Amino acid sequence: MPPATDAVLLDVRHLTRIFGHGAREVRAVDDVSFTLRRGEIASVVGESGSGKSTLARVLLRLIRPTAGRIVFAGQDVTRLSRPGELRAYWRQVQAVFQDPFSSFNQFFPVRRVLERSLRLEGRLEAGERDRRVRWALERVALNPSEVMGKFAHELSGGERQRIMIARALVVRPKLLIADEPTTMVDASSRATILNLLLDLRDEYGMAILFITHDVSLASYVSDTLLVMHQGKVVEQGEAGRVTAHPQHPYTRQLFADAFSLSKGRSVAT
Repeated sequence: MPPATDAVLLDVRHLTRIFGHGAREVRAVDDVSFTLRRGEIASVVGESGSGKSTLARVLLRLIRPTAGRIVFAGQDVTRLSRPGELRAYWRQVQAVFQDPFSSFNQFFPVRRVLERSLRLEGRLEAGERDRRVRWALERVALNPSEVMGKFAHELSGGERQRIMIARALVVRPKLLIADEPTTMVDASSRATILNLLLDLRDEYGMAILFITHDVSLASYVSDTLLVMHQGKVVEQGEAGRVTAHPQHPYTRQLFADAFSLSKGRSVAT
């Protein structure tokens, strides 16, 4: 696994997102700080309800933070609100979510799904759009001639998820936020997606924030681990160190439970 570069791409400082007020206040993300370097894969792990997906949506600027700062490629993007500013941000930061079927417009064929993402790039010639769509599909090991005319219901779950990754890749982002991308696919597709994330890091220097409840998958794919519990990052560090020598009691329990369940099981099963 090649090392990430030293250049910090994402710098998150004291990020907080609160829902509700008073006695009903929920700190879904609570004073979270971390950095992500170019070419680095960092996994955010934790149980359901730990704040992982809310963190992803705040970083994507789909939800406003309550407090804290998000600095991306040297620019403070915490308060971006104008459509043009957000489009420019989303050209560089893309996401893949857990359910590829709900993310896939049922009325559009694959070609149109990917071409709609290219609207973030402004006007492109038809030939350039076609070239970019074909490149993205080939990059996720799909034959463009076979899948471009298909609709969501004609594809397997693994194919749909790879098309969602292609939709993100088509704009050539610097950062990919992958929120539980392997949860709803079979074992073979899970291994394919994990290896694809590694390839994107290795070949293009893409930074990836991989969000998962499965610590075995996180350990397999990551340079760095961040462990979330009740909205807080309770432990973070180099993946091998955190896996072998967890310091926080929650981390120790999380890993003990996960590896006792998966003993003798490969990462793809």
